[in-house]
Amino acid sequence: MNPKVVSVYSGGGGIDLGFEKAGYDIIFATDFWEPACKTLELNTSKGLYKFNKIVECNDVRKVDFKSVPERTGVKEIDCLVGGPPCPAYSKSRFYLKDKKRALEDENSFTLYNYFRALEELNPKVFFFENVHGFVFKPHQAAFELLKEQSEELGYDISYRVINAADYGVPQTRERFICVGVKKGFGKPFVFPEPTHYNPEKYSELLHNQMKPWVTCGEAIGDLDYDLPEDEKMQAGSKHKDLLKLVPPGDNYLYFTEERGYPEPIFKWRSRYWSFLLKLSPERPSWTIQASFSNNMGPFHWKNRFLRISEIKRIQTFDDDYELAGDFKDQWRQVGNAVPPMLVKQIAAAIKEQYFN
Repeated sequence: MNPKVVSVYSGGGGIDLGFEKAGYDIIFATDFWEPACKTLELNTSKGLYKFNKIVECNDVRKVDFKSVPERTGVKEIDCLVGGPPCPAYSKSRFYLKDKKRALEDENSFTLYNYFRALEELNPKVFFFENVHGFVFKPHQAAFELLKEQSEELGYDISYRVINAADYGVPQTRERFICVGVKKGFGKPFVFPEPTHYNPEKYSELLHNQMKPWVTCGEAIGDLDYDLPEDEKMQAGSKHKDLLKLVPPGDNYLYFTEERGYPEPIFKWRSRYWSFLLKLSPERPSWTIQASFSNNMGPFHWKNRFLRISEIKRIQTFDDDYELAGDFKDQWRQVGNAVPPMLVKQIAAAIKEQYFN
C-alpha cells in the first residue's frame, strides 16, 4: 500500500508530482491561489496523474487539518509535505530595504501554519522545502523555529542545501530541504547522494560513477520557435539590442569595466544577477524565477523569452502536465515549484528508509 501524503502550499504541484512518481498517494492538497488549485484539479480530473483526491483552495489559516483523516477516509497520515512561501527568505529581499525579513515579515504565518498542520496531522515523516536563504544569518530566528518546533513535536530532523543540478535537473537551483522523522519511527533521514557533477570541477576520485550536469541544450534543444523580429514585446525590453550582444551564458556584467568592455555601460554588481542573463546550451539554466520579466532572465540563447514548454522542461515537469491560468499564471506556478525530479529522488529515499 502506498504511503499517504498531505500537501500544503501545493502551488502548481512540483512536490506532489515528485512524491506521486516515487509511489505515494497524495490524498489532500491545499493552496490559496485559484490558478494553482485548478492546475491540481485539472491533472487529476483528466486522469494524467492520480494524486489530489481532495483539493481545498483556501487560506491556510482556515484549513482544518484535524478533519483531513475523516474527509479522506485515511486514519493515519504518513507524510506532510510543503514549502511555505519564501519571499521573506529570498536573496532579493536583501535589496528591498523597505521589506521586513523572516519572522518579521507579514506573511510569517505561513511558517507557523506549517507546524500547526504538522501538529494536527501527526504524520510519521515531514518534508519541508524553502529557498537557500532560509539558513542565512539574518533569518536565524526562522531556522531556529524550525528546529525548536520539530523537537517539541517529537521529530528528528536532517537538512541540507541542495543544488538541483547535482540530481539531474538542468538548472542550478539551490534549495533548503529538511526531512523530519517521528522519534521512535526510525533513524534520522539520510539524504541520497548526488548523481551528477559540475564538469568544471571534475574529480576522477569523486565523480567517476556520476554523470555531468544536464545542459540546457540537452533539455530544451529540440524545442525551438521561429519568432518575427518585430515581435511586440522583445526580450530585454529597452535593452533588447544589448541582449543580442551578450554571449550565451553571460549577463549585464559583460558590459562593465571589470570585464574589459571598451565603453562600460553598467557598474559592477549594480543590478540583479538575472539582468540580461542569457542561457548557454552548454550548461544548466540558472534559477527560473517566479515572476516573468521583460529584462530579467534567463533568456534563450537566441535572444528571446523562454516559453512555458521550455521552463517546464528546465523544472522537470512532464510535457503533458497541464497548467491552468494565463501565461504569467503558468510561469509563476512553474517558477515557484520544486523540481519534481529532485523531489522524486528524496521521496524515494524516504520510502526506502521508512515505508518498505
